Amino acid sequence: MKIKVLIADDNSFIREGMKIILTTFDEFEVVATVSDGAEAVDYCRSHEVDVALLDVRMPNMNGVEATRLLTEQTKAKPLILTTFDDDEYILEAVRSGARGYLLKNNDPERIRDAIKSVYNDHHVLQDVVLNTIKSNLMNSTQLQPQTGREQHNGHLAASDPVQSAPASSSGSDRIDRSLFTERELEIMAQIAKGLSNREISKKLFISEGTTANYITSILNKTGLEHRTQIAIYYLTGEVKHSED
Repeated sequence: MKIKVLIADDNSFIREGMKIILTTFDEFEVVATVSDGAEAVDYCRSHEVDVALLDVRMPNMNGVEATRLLTEQTKAKPLILTTFDDDEYILEAVRSGARGYLLKNNDPERIRDAIKSVYNDHHVLQDVVLNTIKSNLMNSTQLQPQTGREQHNGHLAASDPVQSAPASSSGSDRIDRSLFTERELEIMAQIAKGLSNREISKKLFISEGTTANYITSILNKTGLEHRTQIAIYYLTGEVKHSED
């Protein structure tokens, strides 16, 4: 069974180019191409879509708002396809439920792997996007009083000082390291760098199943729900707990 993909981008060249690229892979069926977020949401409400590939900046409804509605109202899994100048949208996309954050200048194989990962309920974070999340958090806290934490749609927004993740793979200085084994700290560091389970397994010389087990243990210890939250926790020390 092929993965049903919708492509939403207001640039027809990119939209049709992406369709051509994806149709060269046997795993995908491009079920629709649309020019804005509103059209994407409307289509996913009435059709079966596995992964919605969304540009961030679109007329009528941008990719962040479309992500929020798709997450709330459909089974489609949003994957944001962004550019370097979309920094102001990325943190909001995290809060809105995007499953992945990828730059448009990636190789087709990287985009293919990202779509497959999102389809299989994994989260995809690219290094430069993760750095943008960290930068946004740091910039916002410099402008706000240190009054604790704010909640937005059930996701935690930092409002106290954020430190950069250290170069060491032993873990961020802001997390409670006593909760984790050294191997779990190594896994968290690699997730924060944007590595997939396969890449982590190769780098640490362990099986993908073992990597998945460590991630499950980390999620259980922190009360987090997915890789994106682990990455943000590692970088900022902030823990997001879902609200019922």
